[in-house]
Amino acid sequence: MINKQQRKAFRLGLIVNPVAGIGGSVALKGSDGADTSQIALSKGAEPLANQRVKTALEEVSDYYGEMDVFTVAGDMGQTVCEELGIKHSIIYTPNDTQQTTSYEDTESAARAMSSLNLDLLLFAGGDGTARNICASVSEGSTVLGVPAGCKIHSGVYAITPKAAGRIVKMLVAGDLVSLTDADVMDIDEVLFRQGVVKAKRYGELQIPAELRYVQNVKMGGKESDELVLQDIAAHVIENMEDDEIYIMGSGSTVNFIMEELGCNNTLLGVDVLSDQQVIQSDVTAKELLPLIKDKKVKLVITLIGGQGHIFGRGNQQLSPTVIKAVGRDNIIIVATKTKLQALEGRPLIADTGDSELDKALSGPISVVTGYHDLVIYPVGYEEL
Repeated sequence: MINKQQRKAFRLGLIVNPVAGIGGSVALKGSDGADTSQIALSKGAEPLANQRVKTALEEVSDYYGEMDVFTVAGDMGQTVCEELGIKHSIIYTPNDTQQTTSYEDTESAARAMSSLNLDLLLFAGGDGTARNICASVSEGSTVLGVPAGCKIHSGVYAITPKAAGRIVKMLVAGDLVSLTDADVMDIDEVLFRQGVVKAKRYGELQIPAELRYVQNVKMGGKESDELVLQDIAAHVIENMEDDEIYIMGSGSTVNFIMEELGCNNTLLGVDVLSDQQVIQSDVTAKELLPLIKDKKVKLVITLIGGQGHIFGRGNQQLSPTVIKAVGRDNIIIVATKTKLQALEGRPLIADTGDSELDKALSGPISVVTGYHDLVIYPVGYEEL
């Protein structure tokens, strides 16, 4: 158990991977690889990791004066601390403090923080960043991830940036919070970009056991009940209108619909249909907007099994601007009842990066679970 009252100030470590998830909006499926972040930037991608950390730390604003914060120079932590007026100490400086920082910087910073007797190491990134932290921190370190990557299979991340902030707030406030071990998972991004998901466990990290706010490890594999998927596909296809544009999200359930249409599909990307034919494959966020401008549009998406995310995990091409242009009433969520039951009553999660949009998306929503078979399921907000 952690009890902050035993210390004069809460000792918080902060490491930000500034390029985490940068490839998502431009259909690069991640940011791993020496040149990927530069390619993403050249395609117009915008780094969002620091904004997500800022969202998390704003939840702790009443307690800034009760924290000793140790962080990394530049965009790996210093920038967001200065923006929020959080007093901090720099314990590591990368060779390049801007957007070309590397996984070696993350690992070096984590090793430097391991000797500081931290109460919590807060880090922002995706599965690759979690691997770096896992490889570098000392045994018994307590960590928590702010989700900022494209692919997040690991169980060490909060479900949203705000959720991460709420856990930190509980700890700083002196609430008794149990600890648990969570798996660190990652997939091969080279294969991922080819439509192949190959996940591997890389270890475990100790995290706060606030299960309301921490995501489950992603369920792997395709839906096994082919008959149910055929029913879902039949319902969606029957209701397709010739004068509408259809944005087809990622995931195996949507992939099955595309297969039933006889269309080539980007399993881990976003495709666009008109008259039940692909008009553009594996689109980026910027490419989507002109395709749907002044058009009647529907968006077909599914949820991440075991986690419940409908936005913000693996589909960053569906930017807040795109989602607003589509409108909540034109979002078609497809999922088997088995997939919904696996959530054990937890709500669906919209983590778009725009809190007002997340709030607007919340509330009961229809989910297609079969042929002419829909259920009402909640999209959460307040508890996130």
